[in-house]
Amino acid sequence: MTPCTQLKDLPAFGELQALALALKSADIEGLFAGAPDRTDTYRADAAGLCLDYSKHLLDDAARAKLVELGEQAQLPQRAHALLSGAEINNTEHRPALHSLLRAASAPGLEDKFAEVVATRGRMRHWAERINRGQQTGFSGQTITDVVNIGIGGSDLGPRLVTEALKPFQGDINCHYVANVDPADLQDTLLDLDPASTLFIVCSKSFRTEETLANSLAAREWMLNAGATEADLDKHFLAITTNLAAAADFGISGDNCLPIWDWVGGRYSVWSAVGLSCAIAVGWDHFEQFLDGAAAMDAHFASAPVDQNLPMLMSLLEIWYCNGFAAGNHVVLPYDQGLAKLPDFLQQLTMESNGKRVSAEGAPLSYDTGPVLWGSAGTMGQHSFHQLLHQGTRLCPVDFILPLTTHTGMTGQHRRLVANCLAQSRALLVGRSLEDARASLLARGLSDAEAAHLAPHLAMPGNRPNSVISFTAVTPHTLGALIALYEHRTFCSGQLWGINPFDQWGVELGKEIGTEILGLMEQASGSPRMDPATDQLISKWRQANAPA
Repeated sequence: MTPCTQLKDLPAFGELQALALALKSADIEGLFAGAPDRTDTYRADAAGLCLDYSKHLLDDAARAKLVELGEQAQLPQRAHALLSGAEINNTEHRPALHSLLRAASAPGLEDKFAEVVATRGRMRHWAERINRGQQTGFSGQTITDVVNIGIGGSDLGPRLVTEALKPFQGDINCHYVANVDPADLQDTLLDLDPASTLFIVCSKSFRTEETLANSLAAREWMLNAGATEADLDKHFLAITTNLAAAADFGISGDNCLPIWDWVGGRYSVWSAVGLSCAIAVGWDHFEQFLDGAAAMDAHFASAPVDQNLPMLMSLLEIWYCNGFAAGNHVVLPYDQGLAKLPDFLQQLTMESNGKRVSAEGAPLSYDTGPVLWGSAGTMGQHSFHQLLHQGTRLCPVDFILPLTTHTGMTGQHRRLVANCLAQSRALLVGRSLEDARASLLARGLSDAEAAHLAPHLAMPGNRPNSVISFTAVTPHTLGALIALYEHRTFCSGQLWGINPFDQWGVELGKEIGTEILGLMEQASGSPRMDPATDQLISKWRQANAPA
């Protein structure tokens, strides 16, 4: 496939910068007043999700020009290339076919799809076997707890899905360990019984440092509890391509499920990496999760740019990142089950689009990959929302809003929804200096005191935000939501002219980490890094020297 054109070379880009300059002082409330149907026209629906982007620094001319930019970048054609298996990852010479993992069929990709279907069958076998109580440990006890050991995409995706779908979970408890800090594994295992615990080791290479270290510690924990090496197959599964390394560890090929090189880690929750999720919620619900993502794939493949949720959200990201110099993006899920969504999206977006050269290796002269952050509402309202409302930085916001609750506590949920809508409106309207002064006078302050304090209460408003709403967090809507952000991330990469499917930036730290570990394992000798690192290695040696 031909490389992406850089953003600056798209004809509409210069015109958009001029439009952005004009709209920096626009009044979004005034835009509503001038277009009574704005909430209908600045909205798009797909796969059970509704995107309301009416509260943005955007008028009809700017929106039309953004759509034109998307068409000039050939976003519909590139969506087709992605979904059909073109070599979209040009630096590693492979497709990015995570969408195949949730497809019902795949014309032209029959061989790969046959492997996917076979692996789904094996995932279903394990999920149902464990949920039916048919998997027993070394003492004959039924497996009651599953510990997923992974890091990055092998942890963030499954952890998010399992927590978000808690109302759909069965009797198996699923736990997640990622940090090489021994406290992570130790704290997880404190209340678990080795005889009834099964580990899933997620590592494509079976060499990922953090995952291997935790897996070896889990193996030792199991053996110390009375299991023999012959028993390890009763307690360990692996998601890997390195069958030899898994066998050396003690995991047979029958207990290994594949992960392919055309599936990036941050896109892997749909694969066997999601086995812990399938165990937690049951196979039927996991299939619904895949179906929700497939519905978003179908929308992405067919909807025109001006109605395409991923494309519209991507164009808004470019609008603020490259038109308003907003170096960040905030995601606020108003659902406790989605508390890990910002963490998941941080890897998805920043590992994908945190690039400084084009897909062809040319330096870029504009920003890419804004910092993504956020937390579950309403906690952020009592910490960082102050900055959103009165800070000097522009922070575009996505509010994620399920309209119903699984708890049955509708009164309390009503308060949660009211808080979400209030925050979205407060960002929009702000509070004028005069309104602030009037509010202070109503509290009984004198004219002088009110005039003095009013600037501290005033808020500029005009802070852009979207609301993504849906009826409830279900396996289907969660699948659609994750796929929405996957495709948005891809489109932004295409608009910036970068490859969002490699992550060479994580390699250097790994290489240096291996060097430093080697130095730390030496009993003596002078370190040979930079002076500051050398000093810290020496201090570590002193702190850990035998008494």
